[in-house]
Amino acid sequence: MAAPANNQFWKLRSKHGRDAAFSDPNKLLEACYEYFEATAKRKWYKKEAVKGGNLAGTTMSIETETPYSIKGLCIFLGVNSVWFNQFKDSETYKSNIDFSKVITHVIEIIETQQFEGATVGAFNPNIIARTLGLADKTDITTAGEKLNITLNLDSL
Repeated sequence: MAAPANNQFWKLRSKHGRDAAFSDPNKLLEACYEYFEATAKRKWYKKEAVKGGNLAGTTMSIETETPYSIKGLCIFLGVNSVWFNQFKDSETYKSNIDFSKVITHVIEIIETQQFEGATVGAFNPNIIARTLGLADKTDITTAGEKLNITLNLDSL
């Protein structure tokens, strides 16, 4: 049996919509710190060949650090990256200065750990540079000279 037309059953709900993933910025920050601690404990192992001595040519497992990431954080928090990015992009969240401070702080921690890890060789510098949007741009076509371009709009 279908609900009667023009019913008002929705008014009987005790609440509308789902609960916010984090209603308190301090709880979000604590959860982010838990992610950083858990990630610091998680190690990866890479194979490297021994380059000299009696063991030259054999491979060994070398323990490496795990880089922090926004996506890894989101998986840990049980949210998606769209939700996380709303804090940066949405005027609603920007107006809440406490959440804005927490998100900015967390992003700075992640980017600093990635950059420093790449700098000391713990992470692949090329991948981290792309992740952070760092680029070494070179003009290989004009050697830095200005181009004079004229468009003939009548021919279009």
